[in-house]
Amino acid sequence: MTSMIAKKSLNILNIKRIFLIALFFVLPFSVFAEEPAVDMLPEEATDTHKDPQKALETMYTLGSGDRIKITVFGEKSLSGEFQVDGSGYISFPLIGEVRTRGRSLRELENRLDEKLRDGYLVNPRISLEVLNYRPFYILGEVNKPGQYEYVAGINLYNAVAMAGGYTHRARQNRAEITRAHPDRVIEDANHSTIVLPGDIIYIRERFF
Repeated sequence: MTSMIAKKSLNILNIKRIFLIALFFVLPFSVFAEEPAVDMLPEEATDTHKDPQKALETMYTLGSGDRIKITVFGEKSLSGEFQVDGSGYISFPLIGEVRTRGRSLRELENRLDEKLRDGYLVNPRISLEVLNYRPFYILGEVNKPGQYEYVAGINLYNAVAMAGGYTHRARQNRAEITRAHPDRVIEDANHSTIVLPGDIIYIRERFF
């Protein structure tokens, strides 16, 4: 009888040892397996590392409502502040009407340089600066939808904050942005997506 009890105790002890050994090897793998994977959209990965000011300089094109300062060095009569009119033009001394809408600052600078060299100045030196950007618009599920003055370098997160934050029905961290120049609709903009002057942001209602 004693020997039978001893054998049973030994078997139980062996089972416990086997269980502990199995647990030692299996547990680490189960922990890693349960760790959720984080998927990042290509646009999120790109926008997160963008310099907002640099993105504005490279992506931005002029449009109606912008106010710019043009300096032609050594030529005070040609320098001044100019408003881009509703047709997308400015009226520049000597040259007359110059199409501005859809052009970057560098492209406009090159156009003015070309025009001034054509019978007016031998070697014009021109500097351009945006004084006031045209506004952007945010609609849909925000507390204060409407038109807002553009601040250089803002992203979607900043724009939503300016509009009083999301409503309780909003689909957060996803929006649709309609961009006039170039003509484009960003259907799944996220918080780090750069906002440009003239953008129309629409915050959708969540499905549930």
